[in-house]
Amino acid sequence: MASVRTQQPDDSGAARKGEAGGRASRKPVPKLRSRKDGAAIVLDDLDKRLLNLMQGAFPIARRPYQHVAGEAAITEEEAMSRVQRLLDERIIRQVTPIFDTRALGYSSMLVAAKVDPDNPWRAAKIINEHPGVSHNYLRNHEFNIWFTIATEPGSPLGLDHTLEVLAELAGAQSVRQLPTLKLFKIRMDLEMEAGTEALARAAEPVAPAETEPQPYDEFDCDVIRVTQGDMPVIAEPYAPAAARLGIGQDQLLEHLRGMQERRLLRRVAAILFHRRAGFSANGMGVWKIPDQRIMELGMRMASFRGISHCYQRPTYEDWPYSVFTMAHGRSKEECDAILDSIAADTGIEDRATLYSSTEFKKIRLLYFTDDYREWERKHAGV
Repeated sequence: MASVRTQQPDDSGAARKGEAGGRASRKPVPKLRSRKDGAAIVLDDLDKRLLNLMQGAFPIARRPYQHVAGEAAITEEEAMSRVQRLLDERIIRQVTPIFDTRALGYSSMLVAAKVDPDNPWRAAKIINEHPGVSHNYLRNHEFNIWFTIATEPGSPLGLDHTLEVLAELAGAQSVRQLPTLKLFKIRMDLEMEAGTEALARAAEPVAPAETEPQPYDEFDCDVIRVTQGDMPVIAEPYAPAAARLGIGQDQLLEHLRGMQERRLLRRVAAILFHRRAGFSANGMGVWKIPDQRIMELGMRMASFRGISHCYQRPTYEDWPYSVFTMAHGRSKEECDAILDSIAADTGIEDRATLYSSTEFKKIRLLYFTDDYREWERKHAGV
């Protein structure tokens, strides 16, 4: 492992702009790639309305499609028919419960890796094999692979050693750890109806979210195992999971609502294929903010509709950017407009934008499976 530099946050809080920071400040020129099934699909106004509702208003109820249909002023049958078509056409990736990784005690972080720029796919394939890697992108930076990874509670290997093993297997020259210090926002729903002006407008700031693990029991784990993943598009989509648990549907719904109150469950929602839904660009805007203003401005930046994720992360000598904002747009220009609006609103100009050119992996994590231990046995002999 001597050849791999797995860099952790600088405890001194140094934020000097070195070589990598200087490079990141140059105007990014993303290399766009055509992808199979990657082109946007023409959607009518009702499709867009339904997609907004499915991302944000899919209730924990016996007949959730009935509620969605009422909001869209259509019948329950038409709502289900359209959702199924949007799944078949790969506009909707899945309809699924979204559990909270941190509340469940999983250790997770964003990681930037510097790998062979001539063959990043080899490294990406190795990284993707870890079951806790949910997102993996090629970005326009010297640190060219950016991925999120989680390890399960009680992992014998742990997150730090897992990253050491991954770095060695992937041939990474250097790995930079970027854990969440403060979570200002995490809500991935694409605005399908409104235009750029709405995406680039701030709302009322919201207090940062809690990130501490929450207590749960074995029945919570059982509920997660049977509900995670794709939900069926049927009138009562929670019924099959209740049957597998051997309980009534109303009991399951009540338990899920309780898990939401305990922060174990964030929401149930449709997850979209970004590009096919028309959002062809995502820009990771990173900001150099004075320490005393991080709380104030992080909350402000998170309030913009076009921002899906907003975090405070550690700085390094060559990486002075403390706040990360993920902007999603129908074009690079729309992402730029969102980030430019944030700069104008906050007065922060010292920033960089890293665009993704290739999506290597994007999944919802599956919890409480044997896959993590199997990976550790295979790759680390644990």
